[in-house]
Amino acid sequence: MSLEDSKNAVMSGKTALGIELGSTRIKAVLVNEKNEPIASGSHEWENQLVNNIWTYSEEAIWAGIQESYQDMVRDVREKYGVPVKTIGAIGFSAMMHGYMPFDKEDRLLVPFRTWRNTMTEAASRELTELFQYPIPQRWSIAHLYQAILNKEEHVSQIKFMTTLEGYVHWKLTGEKVLGVGEVAGMFPVDINTKNYDEKRMDQFDKLTESYGFPWKIRDILPKCLLAGECAGRLTEEGARLLDATGELEAGIPFCPPEGDAGTGMTATNSVAKRTGNVSAGTSVFAMVVLEKELKKVHPEIDLVTTPAGNLVAMVHCNNCTSDLNAWVNLFREFAEAFGIKADRNQLFGTLYNKALEGDADCGGLLAYNYFSGEHITGFEEGRPLFVRTPESRFNLANFMRVHLFTSLGALKTGMDILLKEEGVKLDKIMGHGGLFKTKGVGQKIMAGAIDTPVSVMETAGEGGAWGIAILASYMKNKKDEQTLEEYLDKEVFAGQEGVEIQPDSEDVDGFDKFMERYTGCLEIERAAVDYLK
Repeated sequence: MSLEDSKNAVMSGKTALGIELGSTRIKAVLVNEKNEPIASGSHEWENQLVNNIWTYSEEAIWAGIQESYQDMVRDVREKYGVPVKTIGAIGFSAMMHGYMPFDKEDRLLVPFRTWRNTMTEAASRELTELFQYPIPQRWSIAHLYQAILNKEEHVSQIKFMTTLEGYVHWKLTGEKVLGVGEVAGMFPVDINTKNYDEKRMDQFDKLTESYGFPWKIRDILPKCLLAGECAGRLTEEGARLLDATGELEAGIPFCPPEGDAGTGMTATNSVAKRTGNVSAGTSVFAMVVLEKELKKVHPEIDLVTTPAGNLVAMVHCNNCTSDLNAWVNLFREFAEAFGIKADRNQLFGTLYNKALEGDADCGGLLAYNYFSGEHITGFEEGRPLFVRTPESRFNLANFMRVHLFTSLGALKTGMDILLKEEGVKLDKIMGHGGLFKTKGVGQKIMAGAIDTPVSVMETAGEGGAWGIAILASYMKNKKDEQTLEEYLDKEVFAGQEGVEIQPDSEDVDGFDKFMERYTGCLEIERAAVDYLK
Protein backbone atom coordinates (compact mmCIF):
# COMPACT_ATOMS: atom_id res chain seq x y z
CA MET A 1 0.00 0.00 0.00
CA SER A 2 1.09 3.58 -0.63
CA LEU A 3 1.89 6.10 2.09
CA GLU A 4 -1.42 7.80 1.38
CA ASP A 5 -3.33 4.51 1.74
CA SER A 6 -1.59 3.79 5.04
CA LYS A 7 -2.33 7.32 6.26
CA ASN A 8 -6.01 6.85 5.39
CA ALA A 9 -6.05 3.47 7.16
CA VAL A 10 -4.74 5.11 10.34
CA MET A 11 -7.18 8.01 10.16
CA SER A 12 -10.22 5.80 9.47
CA GLY A 13 -9.29 3.14 12.02
CA LYS A 14 -8.95 0.40 9.38
CA THR A 15 -6.04 -1.04 11.32
CA ALA A 16 -5.25 -3.63 13.96
CA LEU A 17 -2.71 -3.27 16.77
CA GLY A 18 -0.82 -6.11 18.39
CA ILE A 19 1.33 -5.63 21.49
CA GLU A 20 3.42 -8.50 22.83
CA LEU A 21 5.28 -8.49 26.15
CA GLY A 22 8.33 -10.64 25.49
CA SER A 23 11.13 -11.53 27.86
CA THR A 24 13.42 -8.67 26.86
CA ARG A 25 11.25 -6.44 24.69
CA ILE A 26 7.68 -5.16 24.51
CA LYS A 27 6.78 -4.68 20.86
CA ALA A 28 3.80 -2.94 19.25
CA VAL A 29 2.90 -3.57 15.58
CA LEU A 30 0.16 -1.71 13.69
CA VAL A 31 -1.16 -3.40 10.52
CA ASN A 32 -3.49 -2.32 7.74
CA GLU A 33 -6.47 -4.28 6.38
CA LYS A 34 -4.08 -6.48 4.36
CA ASN A 35 -2.26 -7.34 7.59
CA GLU A 36 0.86 -5.54 6.42
CA PRO A 37 2.85 -3.80 9.20
CA ILE A 38 2.67 -0.03 8.70
CA ALA A 39 4.15 1.16 12.01
CA SER A 40 5.84 -0.28 15.08
CA GLY A 41 7.26 0.63 18.47
CA SER A 42 9.19 -1.13 21.20
CA HIS A 43 10.52 -0.93 24.73
CA GLU A 44 13.45 -2.88 26.15
CA TRP A 45 13.09 -4.41 29.61
CA GLU A 46 14.56 -7.16 31.78
CA ASN A 47 13.19 -9.48 34.42
CA GLN A 48 14.43 -9.09 37.99
CA LEU A 49 15.45 -11.82 40.42
CA VAL A 50 13.74 -10.76 43.66
CA ASN A 51 13.88 -13.15 46.64
CA ASN A 52 14.87 -15.91 44.19
CA ILE A 53 11.78 -15.25 42.05
CA TRP A 54 12.07 -14.13 38.42
CA THR A 55 9.57 -11.28 38.09
CA TYR A 56 8.55 -8.00 36.46
CA SER A 57 6.89 -5.32 38.59
CA GLU A 58 3.44 -3.90 37.80
CA GLU A 59 5.08 -0.51 37.36
CA ALA A 60 7.52 -1.93 34.81
CA ILE A 61 4.67 -3.66 32.95
CA TRP A 62 2.66 -0.48 32.45
CA ALA A 63 5.65 1.78 31.83
CA GLY A 64 6.80 -0.65 29.13
CA ILE A 65 3.38 -0.93 27.48
CA GLN A 66 2.92 2.83 27.43
CA GLU A 67 6.40 3.42 26.00
CA SER A 68 6.01 0.79 23.25
CA TYR A 69 2.61 2.24 22.35
CA GLN A 70 3.96 5.81 22.24
CA ASP A 71 6.92 4.64 20.18
CA MET A 72 4.44 3.22 17.65
CA VAL A 73 2.48 6.51 17.70
CA ARG A 74 5.73 8.43 17.04
CA ASP A 75 6.43 6.11 14.11
CA VAL A 76 2.96 6.86 12.70
CA ARG A 77 3.48 10.63 13.07
CA GLU A 78 6.91 10.49 11.39
CA LYS A 79 5.69 8.37 8.47
CA TYR A 80 2.19 9.72 7.88
CA GLY A 81 1.95 12.99 9.82
CA VAL A 82 -1.24 12.05 11.67
CA PRO A 83 -2.15 11.11 15.27
CA VAL A 84 -3.60 7.76 16.33
CA LYS A 85 -7.10 8.43 17.63
CA THR A 86 -8.75 5.08 16.96
CA ILE A 87 -7.79 1.56 15.92
CA GLY A 88 -9.92 -1.13 14.28
CA ALA A 89 -9.03 -3.85 16.78
CA ILE A 90 -6.40 -4.52 19.45
CA GLY A 91 -4.83 -7.69 20.84
CA PHE A 92 -2.34 -8.36 23.64
CA SER A 93 0.08 -11.23 23.94
CA ALA A 94 2.83 -12.11 26.40
CA MET A 95 5.35 -14.72 27.44
CA MET A 96 3.49 -17.86 28.36
CA HIS A 97 1.75 -18.73 31.57
CA GLY A 98 3.24 -18.01 34.99
CA TYR A 99 1.21 -16.87 37.99
CA MET A 100 -0.67 -13.69 38.85
CA PRO A 101 -3.23 -14.13 41.70
CA PHE A 102 -5.48 -11.26 42.81
CA ASP A 103 -7.67 -10.65 45.86
CA LYS A 104 -11.22 -9.26 46.04
CA GLU A 105 -9.82 -5.72 45.91
CA ASP A 106 -8.06 -6.57 42.62
CA ARG A 107 -4.65 -6.35 44.30
CA LEU A 108 -1.81 -8.59 43.12
CA LEU A 109 -1.16 -10.92 46.06
CA VAL A 110 2.43 -11.91 45.21
CA PRO A 111 4.89 -10.54 42.61
CA PHE A 112 4.28 -11.95 39.12
CA ARG A 113 5.98 -15.36 38.87
CA THR A 114 7.20 -15.77 35.30
CA TRP A 115 7.70 -18.83 33.12
CA ARG A 116 11.39 -18.71 34.00
CA ASN A 117 10.90 -19.92 37.58
CA THR A 118 11.64 -23.60 38.14
CA MET A 119 10.29 -23.78 41.69
CA THR A 120 7.20 -25.93 41.20
CA GLU A 121 8.73 -29.36 40.64
CA ALA A 122 6.77 -31.10 43.42
CA ALA A 123 3.45 -29.65 42.23
CA SER A 124 4.24 -30.40 38.59
CA ARG A 125 5.08 -34.02 39.38
CA GLU A 126 2.03 -34.61 41.61
CA LEU A 127 -0.46 -32.99 39.22
CA THR A 128 0.98 -34.85 36.22
CA GLU A 129 0.41 -38.10 38.11
CA LEU A 130 -3.09 -37.10 39.24
CA PHE A 131 -4.29 -35.88 35.84
CA GLN A 132 -2.28 -38.37 33.76
CA TYR A 133 -1.52 -35.30 31.69
CA PRO A 134 1.74 -33.34 31.51
CA ILE A 135 1.71 -30.30 33.82
CA PRO A 136 4.90 -28.25 33.22
CA GLN A 137 6.43 -26.23 36.01
CA ARG A 138 5.59 -22.88 34.43
CA TRP A 139 1.84 -23.59 34.15
CA SER A 140 -0.39 -21.47 36.36
CA ILE A 141 -1.98 -24.50 38.02
CA ALA A 142 1.47 -25.81 39.00
CA HIS A 143 2.31 -22.44 40.58
CA LEU A 144 -1.00 -22.39 42.42
CA TYR A 145 -0.64 -25.91 43.77
CA GLN A 146 3.00 -25.33 44.76
CA ALA A 147 1.86 -22.26 46.73
CA ILE A 148 -0.69 -24.55 48.44
CA LEU A 149 2.00 -27.15 49.23
CA ASN A 150 4.21 -24.36 50.58
CA LYS A 151 1.33 -23.19 52.81
CA GLU A 152 1.58 -19.64 51.43
CA GLU A 153 -0.88 -17.35 53.21
CA HIS A 154 -2.08 -15.58 50.08
CA VAL A 155 -3.80 -18.65 48.60
CA SER A 156 -6.93 -18.35 50.77
CA GLN A 157 -7.37 -14.73 49.57
CA ILE A 158 -7.41 -15.51 45.84
CA LYS A 159 -10.42 -14.18 43.96
CA PHE A 160 -8.98 -14.40 40.43
CA MET A 161 -5.82 -15.65 38.77
CA THR A 162 -4.53 -15.07 35.28
CA THR A 163 -1.43 -14.72 33.12
CA LEU A 164 0.43 -11.56 32.11
CA GLU A 165 -1.55 -10.77 28.94
CA GLY A 166 -4.78 -11.75 30.70
CA TYR A 167 -3.95 -9.19 33.40
CA VAL A 168 -3.24 -6.43 30.88
CA HIS A 169 -6.40 -7.24 28.89
CA TRP A 170 -8.50 -7.20 32.08
CA LYS A 171 -7.20 -3.78 33.12
CA LEU A 172 -7.87 -2.31 29.65
CA THR A 173 -11.30 -3.86 29.00
CA GLY A 174 -12.64 -5.02 32.37
CA GLU A 175 -12.99 -8.57 30.95
CA LYS A 176 -11.45 -11.57 32.75
CA VAL A 177 -10.81 -13.73 29.69
CA LEU A 178 -8.03 -15.60 27.87
CA GLY A 179 -7.60 -17.19 24.47
CA VAL A 180 -7.77 -20.98 24.46
CA GLY A 181 -4.10 -21.36 23.51
CA GLU A 182 -3.02 -19.59 26.71
CA VAL A 183 -5.83 -21.19 28.73
CA ALA A 184 -4.22 -24.52 27.80
CA GLY A 185 -1.13 -23.35 29.68
CA MET A 186 -3.06 -22.47 32.80
CA PHE A 187 -4.99 -25.72 33.15
CA PRO A 188 -5.64 -28.78 30.91
CA VAL A 189 -8.14 -28.21 28.10
CA ASP A 190 -10.70 -30.70 26.75
CA ILE A 191 -10.03 -30.82 23.00
CA ASN A 192 -13.63 -31.78 22.28
CA THR A 193 -15.24 -28.87 24.13
CA LYS A 194 -12.29 -26.48 23.54
CA ASN A 195 -12.62 -25.35 27.13
CA TYR A 196 -11.29 -26.25 30.59
CA ASP A 197 -11.33 -30.00 31.29
CA GLU A 198 -14.28 -30.49 33.66
CA LYS A 199 -13.13 -33.87 34.98
CA ARG A 200 -9.70 -32.57 35.91
CA MET A 201 -11.16 -29.48 37.56
CA ASP A 202 -13.20 -31.84 39.76
CA GLN A 203 -10.02 -33.81 40.51
CA PHE A 204 -8.19 -30.64 41.55
CA ASP A 205 -11.03 -29.50 43.81
CA LYS A 206 -11.07 -32.91 45.49
CA LEU A 207 -7.28 -32.80 45.92
CA THR A 208 -7.45 -29.41 47.67
CA GLU A 209 -10.75 -29.92 49.52
CA SER A 210 -9.12 -30.53 52.91
CA TYR A 211 -7.49 -27.08 52.87
CA GLY A 212 -10.90 -25.39 53.17
CA PHE A 213 -10.29 -22.59 50.67
CA PRO A 214 -13.27 -20.29 50.01
CA TRP A 215 -12.94 -20.88 46.23
CA LYS A 216 -13.21 -23.68 43.70
CA ILE A 217 -10.84 -23.76 40.73
CA ARG A 218 -13.69 -22.86 38.32
CA ASP A 219 -14.33 -19.67 40.31
CA ILE A 220 -10.89 -18.15 39.89
CA LEU A 221 -9.90 -18.97 36.30
CA PRO A 222 -10.50 -16.56 33.36
CA LYS A 223 -13.18 -17.33 30.79
CA CYS A 224 -11.90 -19.31 27.78
CA LEU A 225 -12.42 -17.80 24.29
CA LEU A 226 -11.55 -18.96 20.77
CA ALA A 227 -9.80 -16.99 18.03
CA GLY A 228 -12.32 -14.81 16.21
CA GLU A 229 -14.50 -14.09 19.24
CA CYS A 230 -14.78 -10.56 20.61
CA ALA A 231 -13.15 -10.37 24.03
CA GLY A 232 -14.39 -6.94 25.12
CA ARG A 233 -13.80 -3.28 24.32
CA LEU A 234 -11.37 -0.63 25.48
CA THR A 235 -12.86 1.25 28.43
CA GLU A 236 -12.36 4.96 29.10
CA GLU A 237 -10.06 4.04 31.99
CA GLY A 238 -8.24 1.54 29.79
CA ALA A 239 -7.73 4.12 27.04
CA ARG A 240 -6.00 6.45 29.52
CA LEU A 241 -3.89 3.57 30.80
CA LEU A 242 -2.72 2.58 27.32
CA ASP A 243 -2.33 6.12 25.97
CA ALA A 244 -1.46 8.57 28.74
CA THR A 245 -1.72 11.51 26.27
CA GLY A 246 -5.50 11.04 26.10
CA GLU A 247 -5.68 10.95 22.28
CA LEU A 248 -6.87 7.33 21.94
CA GLU A 249 -10.63 6.86 21.97
CA ALA A 250 -12.44 4.19 24.00
CA GLY A 251 -14.70 1.48 22.54
CA ILE A 252 -12.11 -0.34 20.40
CA PRO A 253 -12.81 -4.12 20.24
CA PHE A 254 -10.21 -6.56 21.58
CA CYS A 255 -9.49 -10.12 20.44
CA PRO A 256 -8.82 -12.82 23.06
CA PRO A 257 -5.39 -12.31 24.65
CA GLU A 258 -2.96 -15.09 23.69
CA GLY A 259 0.44 -16.36 24.76
CA ASP A 260 3.53 -16.06 22.60
CA ALA A 261 3.15 -19.70 21.57
CA GLY A 262 -0.19 -18.98 19.89
CA THR A 263 1.03 -15.77 18.28
CA GLY A 264 4.13 -17.55 17.02
CA MET A 265 1.95 -20.18 15.34
CA THR A 266 -0.15 -17.42 13.77
CA ALA A 267 2.85 -15.36 12.61
CA THR A 268 4.34 -18.39 10.85
CA ASN A 269 1.11 -19.84 9.40
CA SER A 270 1.60 -22.97 11.50
CA VAL A 271 -1.92 -23.67 12.77
CA ALA A 272 -2.74 -26.57 10.40
CA LYS A 273 -2.12 -30.23 11.30
CA ARG A 274 1.34 -31.67 10.47
CA THR A 275 2.83 -28.17 10.56
CA GLY A 276 4.96 -26.67 13.27
CA ASN A 277 7.13 -23.75 14.22
CA VAL A 278 10.17 -23.06 16.34
CA SER A 279 10.50 -19.77 18.20
CA ALA A 280 14.09 -19.23 19.25
CA GLY A 281 15.11 -16.23 21.32
CA THR A 282 15.73 -15.86 25.06
CA SER A 283 13.83 -19.13 25.44
CA VAL A 284 13.10 -21.66 22.70
CA PHE A 285 10.01 -23.67 22.01
CA ALA A 286 8.74 -25.88 19.22
CA MET A 287 5.03 -26.26 18.46
CA VAL A 288 3.74 -29.20 16.40
CA VAL A 289 0.04 -29.40 15.50
CA LEU A 290 -0.97 -33.03 16.04
CA GLU A 291 -3.21 -35.32 14.04
CA LYS A 292 -4.06 -37.35 17.15
CA GLU A 293 -3.23 -37.55 20.85
CA LEU A 294 0.16 -38.89 21.95
CA LYS A 295 0.46 -42.51 23.06
CA LYS A 296 2.14 -41.72 26.39
CA VAL A 297 2.49 -38.93 28.95
CA HIS A 298 5.91 -37.32 28.57
CA PRO A 299 6.97 -34.73 31.18
CA GLU A 300 9.18 -33.15 28.50
CA ILE A 301 6.21 -32.58 26.13
CA ASP A 302 3.48 -30.06 26.91
CA LEU A 303 0.04 -30.34 25.36
CA VAL A 304 -1.48 -27.00 24.45
CA THR A 305 -3.64 -25.74 21.56
CA THR A 306 -3.69 -23.41 18.59
CA PRO A 307 -5.64 -20.16 19.09
CA ALA A 308 -8.54 -22.03 17.45
CA GLY A 309 -8.34 -24.92 19.94
CA ASN A 310 -6.58 -27.73 18.01
CA LEU A 311 -4.17 -29.98 19.91
CA VAL A 312 -0.49 -29.02 19.84
CA ALA A 313 2.57 -30.79 21.23
CA MET A 314 5.03 -28.32 22.61
CA VAL A 315 8.66 -28.63 23.64
CA HIS A 316 9.55 -25.60 25.75
CA CYS A 317 13.03 -24.82 27.06
CA ASN A 318 13.91 -21.92 29.35
CA ASN A 319 17.28 -21.19 27.79
CA CYS A 320 18.30 -20.43 24.23
CA THR A 321 20.32 -17.39 23.12
CA SER A 322 21.15 -15.56 26.38
CA ASP A 323 24.58 -17.17 26.77
CA LEU A 324 25.27 -16.95 23.04
CA ASN A 325 24.45 -13.22 23.14
CA ALA A 326 26.73 -12.77 26.15
CA TRP A 327 29.67 -14.21 24.21
CA VAL A 328 28.90 -12.02 21.18
CA ASN A 329 28.90 -8.99 23.50
CA LEU A 330 32.30 -10.06 24.82
CA PHE A 331 33.63 -10.05 21.24
CA ARG A 332 32.06 -6.59 20.79
CA GLU A 333 33.95 -5.36 23.87
CA PHE A 334 37.14 -6.87 22.47
CA ALA A 335 36.66 -5.06 19.15
CA GLU A 336 35.91 -1.76 20.88
CA ALA A 337 39.03 -2.12 23.04
CA PHE A 338 40.94 -1.90 19.74
CA GLY A 339 38.95 1.17 18.72
CA ILE A 340 36.75 -0.75 16.30
CA LYS A 341 33.06 0.19 16.51
CA ALA A 342 31.33 -3.01 15.47
CA ASP A 343 27.82 -2.85 14.00
CA ARG A 344 25.65 -5.23 16.04
CA ASN A 345 24.06 -6.95 13.03
CA GLN A 346 27.41 -7.29 11.29
CA LEU A 347 28.97 -8.72 14.47
CA PHE A 348 26.25 -11.35 14.85
CA GLY A 349 26.32 -12.13 11.13
CA THR A 350 30.09 -12.59 11.04
CA LEU A 351 30.26 -14.77 14.14
CA TYR A 352 27.20 -16.87 13.23
CA ASN A 353 28.54 -17.54 9.74
CA LYS A 354 31.91 -18.49 11.24
CA ALA A 355 30.09 -21.39 12.96
CA LEU A 356 29.37 -22.92 9.54
CA GLU A 357 33.15 -23.38 9.06
CA GLY A 358 33.47 -25.52 12.20
CA ASP A 359 33.69 -29.29 12.59
CA ALA A 360 30.34 -31.06 12.30
CA ASP A 361 30.44 -32.11 15.99
CA CYS A 362 32.01 -28.81 17.21
CA GLY A 363 35.47 -30.35 17.50
CA GLY A 364 34.83 -31.96 20.88
CA LEU A 365 33.83 -28.71 22.61
CA LEU A 366 30.98 -28.66 25.13
CA ALA A 367 28.78 -25.85 26.47
CA TYR A 368 25.63 -25.51 28.54
CA ASN A 369 23.60 -22.33 28.06
CA TYR A 370 21.67 -22.60 31.35
CA PHE A 371 21.10 -19.09 32.66
CA SER A 372 18.18 -20.52 34.61
CA GLY A 373 16.87 -24.00 35.38
CA GLU A 374 15.95 -26.39 32.59
CA HIS A 375 13.13 -28.84 33.38
CA ILE A 376 13.73 -31.07 30.34
CA THR A 377 17.14 -32.06 31.69
CA GLY A 378 16.15 -31.83 35.36
CA PHE A 379 17.81 -28.58 36.52
CA GLU A 380 16.14 -26.21 38.97
CA GLU A 381 18.98 -23.67 38.56
CA GLY A 382 21.46 -22.96 35.79
CA ARG A 383 25.14 -22.08 35.40
CA PRO A 384 26.33 -21.07 31.92
CA LEU A 385 29.31 -23.31 31.24
CA PHE A 386 31.97 -23.89 28.57
CA VAL A 387 34.20 -26.99 28.79
CA ARG A 388 36.88 -28.61 26.63
CA THR A 389 39.59 -31.21 26.82
CA PRO A 390 43.23 -30.48 25.91
CA GLU A 391 42.60 -32.43 22.68
CA SER A 392 39.49 -30.50 21.61
CA ARG A 393 39.77 -28.46 18.41
CA PHE A 394 39.48 -25.05 20.06
CA ASN A 395 39.05 -22.36 17.43
CA LEU A 396 36.55 -19.56 16.76
CA ALA A 397 34.47 -21.57 14.30
CA ASN A 398 33.96 -24.47 16.72
CA PHE A 399 33.45 -22.09 19.64
CA MET A 400 30.59 -20.32 17.86
CA ARG A 401 29.21 -23.61 16.56
CA VAL A 402 29.05 -25.23 20.01
CA HIS A 403 27.17 -22.23 21.41
CA LEU A 404 24.66 -22.42 18.56
CA PHE A 405 24.32 -26.18 19.11
CA THR A 406 23.84 -25.92 22.86
CA SER A 407 21.18 -23.22 22.41
CA LEU A 408 19.11 -26.06 20.86
CA GLY A 409 20.38 -28.92 23.04
CA ALA A 410 17.44 -29.10 25.45
CA LEU A 411 15.00 -28.58 22.56
CA LYS A 412 16.47 -31.53 20.66
CA THR A 413 16.08 -33.71 23.76
CA GLY A 414 12.33 -33.08 23.66
CA MET A 415 11.94 -33.15 19.87
CA ASP A 416 13.63 -36.57 19.69
CA ILE A 417 10.89 -37.91 21.99
CA LEU A 418 8.21 -36.43 19.75
CA LEU A 419 9.62 -37.38 16.35
CA LYS A 420 11.46 -40.61 17.14
CA GLU A 421 9.55 -42.19 20.05
CA GLU A 422 6.03 -41.00 19.20
CA GLY A 423 6.52 -41.06 15.42
CA VAL A 424 4.84 -37.68 14.92
CA LYS A 425 4.83 -36.61 11.26
CA LEU A 426 5.86 -33.11 10.19
CA ASP A 427 5.41 -31.74 6.67
CA LYS A 428 7.13 -28.46 7.45
CA ILE A 429 8.44 -26.43 10.34
CA MET A 430 8.78 -22.66 10.33
CA GLY A 431 11.52 -20.79 12.19
CA HIS A 432 11.22 -17.35 13.77
CA GLY A 433 12.90 -15.31 16.48
CA GLY A 434 16.35 -13.88 17.06
CA LEU A 435 18.25 -17.10 16.28
CA PHE A 436 17.06 -16.88 12.66
CA LYS A 437 17.91 -13.23 12.01
CA THR A 438 21.30 -14.06 10.46
CA LYS A 439 20.22 -15.49 7.13
CA GLY A 440 20.65 -19.23 6.74
CA VAL A 441 22.74 -19.98 9.85
CA GLY A 442 20.29 -20.68 12.67
CA GLN A 443 18.00 -22.23 10.08
CA LYS A 444 20.71 -24.69 8.93
CA ILE A 445 21.64 -25.58 12.51
CA MET A 446 17.97 -26.15 13.39
CA ALA A 447 17.43 -28.39 10.36
CA GLY A 448 20.39 -30.49 11.47
CA ALA A 449 19.11 -30.67 15.05
CA ILE A 450 15.66 -32.03 14.17
CA ASP A 451 16.46 -33.65 10.79
CA THR A 452 13.53 -31.79 9.21
CA PRO A 453 13.33 -29.05 6.57
CA VAL A 454 13.12 -25.60 8.15
CA SER A 455 11.58 -22.58 6.43
CA VAL A 456 11.87 -18.92 7.35
CA MET A 457 9.57 -16.26 5.88
CA GLU A 458 10.51 -12.63 5.34
CA THR A 459 7.72 -11.72 7.76
CA ALA A 460 9.00 -14.06 10.49
CA GLY A 461 11.08 -11.24 11.94
CA GLU A 462 7.86 -9.39 12.80
CA GLY A 463 7.27 -12.04 15.46
CA GLY A 464 4.48 -12.44 17.97
CA ALA A 465 3.38 -8.79 18.03
CA TRP A 466 2.49 -9.18 14.36
CA GLY A 467 0.85 -12.52 15.20
CA ILE A 468 -1.49 -11.01 17.80
CA ALA A 469 -2.22 -8.09 15.41
CA ILE A 470 -3.31 -10.71 12.84
CA LEU A 471 -5.56 -12.36 15.44
CA ALA A 472 -7.12 -8.96 16.17
CA SER A 473 -7.56 -8.41 12.44
CA TYR A 474 -9.10 -11.90 12.05
CA MET A 475 -11.68 -11.11 14.71
CA LYS A 476 -12.55 -7.83 12.98
CA ASN A 477 -12.34 -8.81 9.30
CA LYS A 478 -13.05 -12.54 8.90
CA LYS A 479 -15.74 -13.49 6.38
CA ASP A 480 -18.74 -15.43 7.68
CA GLU A 481 -17.53 -18.80 9.05
CA GLN A 482 -13.96 -18.39 7.77
CA THR A 483 -11.60 -20.45 9.95
CA LEU A 484 -8.30 -19.08 11.23
CA GLU A 485 -6.45 -21.52 8.98
CA GLU A 486 -8.38 -20.27 5.93
CA TYR A 487 -7.88 -16.63 6.90
CA LEU A 488 -4.13 -17.07 7.23
CA ASP A 489 -3.84 -18.93 3.91
CA LYS A 490 -6.00 -16.51 1.89
CA GLU A 491 -5.70 -13.12 3.57
CA VAL A 492 -2.22 -13.12 5.13
CA PHE A 493 0.20 -15.60 3.57
CA ALA A 494 -1.14 -16.09 0.02
CA GLY A 495 1.85 -16.69 -2.26
CA GLN A 496 4.41 -16.71 0.57
CA GLU A 497 6.32 -19.96 0.87
CA GLY A 498 9.43 -18.75 2.65
CA VAL A 499 13.01 -19.93 2.11
CA GLU A 500 13.47 -23.61 2.99
CA ILE A 501 16.71 -25.34 4.04
CA GLN A 502 16.91 -29.13 3.96
CA PRO A 503 18.85 -30.93 6.72
CA ASP A 504 22.48 -31.66 5.83
CA SER A 505 23.47 -35.25 6.70
CA GLU A 506 26.81 -34.09 8.16
CA ASP A 507 24.99 -31.58 10.40
CA VAL A 508 22.54 -34.29 11.53
CA ASP A 509 25.35 -36.73 12.40
CA GLY A 510 27.43 -33.98 14.00
CA PHE A 511 24.52 -32.85 16.15
CA ASP A 512 23.89 -36.44 17.28
CA LYS A 513 27.55 -36.77 18.33
CA PHE A 514 27.37 -33.46 20.16
CA MET A 515 24.21 -34.64 21.94
CA GLU A 516 25.99 -37.77 23.21
CA ARG A 517 28.52 -35.44 24.83
CA TYR A 518 25.79 -33.03 26.01
CA THR A 519 23.69 -35.76 27.63
CA GLY A 520 26.62 -37.76 28.98
CA CYS A 521 28.24 -34.80 30.72
CA LEU A 522 25.22 -33.26 32.48
CA GLU A 523 26.92 -34.11 35.79
CA ILE A 524 29.41 -31.33 35.01
CA GLU A 525 26.52 -28.84 34.93
CA ARG A 526 25.12 -30.44 38.10
CA ALA A 527 28.46 -29.91 39.87
CA ALA A 528 28.51 -26.27 38.75
CA VAL A 529 25.03 -25.73 40.21
CA ASP A 530 25.98 -27.50 43.45
CA TYR A 531 29.32 -25.81 44.04
CA LEU A 532 29.24 -22.45 42.24
CA LYS A 533 27.01 -20.39 44.53
